[in-house]
Amino acid sequence: MAAPSSALILSIDQGTSSTKAMLVDSAGTVFRTTSVSLSQVHPRPGWVEQSALEVWASVQQCVRDCVTYEVKDLVVGVALSVQRESVVLWDTNTGDCIGPILSWQDQRTAEAANTLDSEGHAGYIFSVSGLPLDPMFSALKAAWLLDEYDPLRVRSGSGRWRVGTIDAWLLSRFGGDPVTEVGNASRTQLLDIGTGTWDPKLLEIFRVPERGLPQVVSSTGPFPAIRNLAPLPDGLPVLAVLADSHAALFAQAGWRPGIVKATYGTGSSVMALGPRTDSSSGVCSTIAWDFGSEGAAHALEANIRSTGRTLSWLADLFDADIDELWSEAATSTSDGVVLVPAFGGLGAPNWDREASPIVAGMSLGTRRSQISRAAVEAIAFQIDDVVSAFQAVAGPLQHLACDGGMTKSLELMQLQADVSGLPVQVSPTANLSALGAAHLAGVRAGWWTLTDLEVGLPASADAREVRPRIAAADRAMRRQSWAAAVARSRTRLFDHTADLTA
Repeated sequence: MAAPSSALILSIDQGTSSTKAMLVDSAGTVFRTTSVSLSQVHPRPGWVEQSALEVWASVQQCVRDCVTYEVKDLVVGVALSVQRESVVLWDTNTGDCIGPILSWQDQRTAEAANTLDSEGHAGYIFSVSGLPLDPMFSALKAAWLLDEYDPLRVRSGSGRWRVGTIDAWLLSRFGGDPVTEVGNASRTQLLDIGTGTWDPKLLEIFRVPERGLPQVVSSTGPFPAIRNLAPLPDGLPVLAVLADSHAALFAQAGWRPGIVKATYGTGSSVMALGPRTDSSSGVCSTIAWDFGSEGAAHALEANIRSTGRTLSWLADLFDADIDELWSEAATSTSDGVVLVPAFGGLGAPNWDREASPIVAGMSLGTRRSQISRAAVEAIAFQIDDVVSAFQAVAGPLQHLACDGGMTKSLELMQLQADVSGLPVQVSPTANLSALGAAHLAGVRAGWWTLTDLEVGLPASADAREVRPRIAAADRAMRRQSWAAAVARSRTRLFDHTADLTA
């Protein structure tokens, strides 16, 4: 590849399964990308941990791989997008992490969530944070870490130990006072999303001292300058920080009306700018970003726990290559088999922690190919459930903007368009989170405006559009079959209140 002729922004995307880096020039063209895989640990059923030191090492490795000697002097700033809700506890004096990262997938705090619900806190939590009471969000994880390592809140209460999301942890490696970006902070369930500040009552409910939290700043900072990211020089500015799903929405110019973004990964995030909503909608309210005098941009948001993870689970179950399952799914029909991947319960719009994973409609003739197809269909139907909830709150939508590794499957994208009844636009860029963070950094650097981004920079052009091909009656029948399976997933198998003698 020829050397770039202009300045570059390095965008780092720290995700669940890997850390990626991307160099973007002032025309918006992606010059180079690199990736480093990450591991997870499952000490007990429902527990999901990562190593904070491994995450930091992966960031350093990605930078070394991406920023070669011939381009290092062209890099004018850094952008950062990160996995959300995962929590780290660290010592501000030494920089050492205390215990593991508790992943956003971790479900160890389910019983604590039930307790807070029974105590009547769920309504207040949603009204202030915009988020339902659920183990996925950061507050319960932060409380668990503090209970485990600082039960009296002595170190966290003094500010020596801080607990925060991945952005705060990575930024802490550069020095200075601990800070966290407002969109990431809005995923903790500790932030008042109306004021953008930590809420005293939420801190009391979750038993997290305010001095143990980083300071909330806008999506463009101020952030500490980088340190120990060779070959980049210390002191290079961090221009922008976004949560990964928020960054993907930004890359889709998601501030335009009627745009809903779906990211297809281990789980899925569906997001669109829109008004705050109440808990009956089944979707969350969150802060997408805040980078100017107009204040915070609020969004409707929903999380689906298992999309790509469903296929990797099947690959493990059948001791098969995941590409084989994708190939089978693309050339098969489900023959009435419906798979509801409620591993750890169901996320939006059901938010049912006790839902069980099921495979319905099997017969003696059912084979692996039908189950593989049902798993892919489950991805599309879960996204569609959320899209329908968004339409109920925000009104008609124009199109579904899709990104993530699974969008390379034309079969899945056609299925999504068919079941949702909306045109699907597929990003030509695999890592839209890194690109979105780079776009915001470019706005901060004065390279382009929001209008430029709406028109489309080179790396955003040539999106593939997939349009619905099935009739409305067929769509309704498929949705009905899926809804029936979800209802079965939510049935309590051991409900002894029923009259079994009737």
